[in-house]
Amino acid sequence: MEIGVDSFAMVVASPQGGHLPSPADRIANILGDVEMADRVGLDIFGMGEHHRESALDSAPAVILSAAAARTKTIRLTSAVTVLSAADPVRVFQEFATLDLISKGRAEIIVGRGSFIEAYPLFGFALENYDELFAEKLDLLLKLNEAPRIAWKGRFRPELNGEGVFPRPHQNMLPIWLGVGGTPESFVRAGTLGLPLMLAVIGGTFEHFRPLVDLYRRAWQVAGHPIGQEKVGLHAMGFVGNTDEDAREGFFPGWFQMFTQGAKERGRPPVSRAQFDTLCGPRGAFLVGSPQTVAAKMLEASQTLGGLSRISFQMSPAALEVDAMRRSIELLGTAVAPEIRRTLRVSGEATHG
Repeated sequence: MEIGVDSFAMVVASPQGGHLPSPADRIANILGDVEMADRVGLDIFGMGEHHRESALDSAPAVILSAAAARTKTIRLTSAVTVLSAADPVRVFQEFATLDLISKGRAEIIVGRGSFIEAYPLFGFALENYDELFAEKLDLLLKLNEAPRIAWKGRFRPELNGEGVFPRPHQNMLPIWLGVGGTPESFVRAGTLGLPLMLAVIGGTFEHFRPLVDLYRRAWQVAGHPIGQEKVGLHAMGFVGNTDEDAREGFFPGWFQMFTQGAKERGRPPVSRAQFDTLCGPRGAFLVGSPQTVAAKMLEASQTLGGLSRISFQMSPAALEVDAMRRSIELLGTAVAPEIRRTLRVSGEATHG
């Protein structure tokens, strides 16, 4: 199982004192987080894409390229690229360039995004939400296979063999499909034979098992090799020395971020009781001591039928820089080794 960290490059005031970091300082802290993740042996670092005042990740490939120059082994991915509002040619070129800079460590997770700001910003109609994504995903996948293609669609000028360069360092860029809770998205990923990245920001993992099963059935029906499907999990997570340390370190930023999000959507504010339930045994938050988090990760994998990757969304705690770095350090030095040891032993027992 690959283990990593995702960032949304949020810029919000510190819950403790109202201090708002400068954008340059926030970016510097993110790059320091990536360096820490690389140093402690984590597998993946993901950068989101948003087009709003509270985030600095409107150009994730640029941030990831800066991270590539500072790291050695960690893989670098978007989380997610809002493909519906982007030009697949430029997306491919940007991530192929990232792949060259990182010498083969780039990936793309594509999705439709959880916010809608990108659609009017780039001149696309929201009523074409799904059609935009389907067409642009088709083009991106074809560009990944060959530099010169003949292609015609509804939302972008046609291609007639024009070369799309540079090509990546890898033979092809790994492309995952990021999904939330729409059944059609799970079927699409399975039908196309793409790895699935499931974003869970609340509720329980059990709720998503039927959708993951839908993905695996679509994979089989499409005739893709059985056992080669991949399911990743993007979940809220934070590691502390104790369960209490982790909860107290994560709650203030989570409360601030999600109360604002609820207000924007006309929903009631979140509460401490909700947070504690989500951190509890059946909740979908991976927040706690290394032992608690490792056990919950293994349980999540079992519940969802086996996970290839788990990526922690730690952004709510990002302004507490020391606690954030400590969480990344514990994830790499305490949680990841326990997960790998347990999976190795269970694999040996299975094949013994």
